[in-house]
Amino acid sequence: MRCDIVIAGVGGQGNVLASRILARAAMEYELPVQTSEAIGMAQREGVVMSHVRMGAGNYGSLIPNGGADVLLGFELAETIRGLDKIKNDGVVIANSYTIYPVSVSLGISQYDPVGLVDYLKKNTQSLYLFDATALASQAGTVKATNIVMLGALEALKLLPYGGDHLKEVMLNMIPQKLHEINLKAFELGQQAVGGA
Repeated sequence: MRCDIVIAGVGGQGNVLASRILARAAMEYELPVQTSEAIGMAQREGVVMSHVRMGAGNYGSLIPNGGADVLLGFELAETIRGLDKIKNDGVVIANSYTIYPVSVSLGISQYDPVGLVDYLKKNTQSLYLFDATALASQAGTVKATNIVMLGALEALKLLPYGGDHLKEVMLNMIPQKLHEINLKAFELGQQAVGGA
């Protein structure tokens, strides 16, 4: 089974760690996997887009426009920026949480969350939209937003490997002291889309 996933967000949201967890899980499941990241100029709150390609038949680490099976959107505006990557029948899992760019703080540009949500609803066929950052906070830290999103992805059964395998890999990649928070975050993500 092939699965191409784009993760769109901003720096500091754990985008790269999420892509590494997905890729490591594929490798340990003995699937071919390729990854790539495009990271913005700023470490925090700069644009970050990761590509994870799992399964045979991929001829490059970048997913072409219209080629992604799944778009994981960690931030609302960045989800919309990533929409051109998704297949017509692809699945969008989006965090409704917004991070206002510096240009908005400076009064140079505007950010309209309501308009962005409307646009997202009108331009996606299969959308799961929820506040993953609030769920991560409920689990113990907003830094677990990426794990909430992975839980949602797993619950939709879109991965070529099972949820127990993904959780095991996740726990092997994060410090022991953070296991309880991240397991809770994963579970809350599953529940957000009607799973587990």
